[in-house]
Amino acid sequence: MFIISLNYIAPLEELDEHMAAHVKYLKKYYAADVFIMNGRKVPRTGGVIIAQADSKEILEKIIAEDPFHKHKLVEFEITEFLATQAHSDIKAMIR
Repeated sequence: MFIISLNYIAPLEELDEHMAAHVKYLKKYYAADVFIMNGRKVPRTGGVIIAQADSKEILEKIIAEDPFHKHKLVEFEITEFLATQAHSDIKAMIR
């Protein structure tokens, strides 16, 4: 399991121009059972994605597809963790 922390390095107006493409990218990896949940940080300085992948390297390739990454709008930090407990509704989704 991974926590992907996104930190905005571009103005919100620029991010909003690419938001539809970013959401399309997110949906692609929800459908592939890679992304578990995501959302904006409060205050709106970035976002967080909870993901599952076989390796950090695979996840880095997936992140490279993100329009926010392609347009250099966001810095990404990946933290791997071993999930030991989860809410019962989430357990069914985790590989």
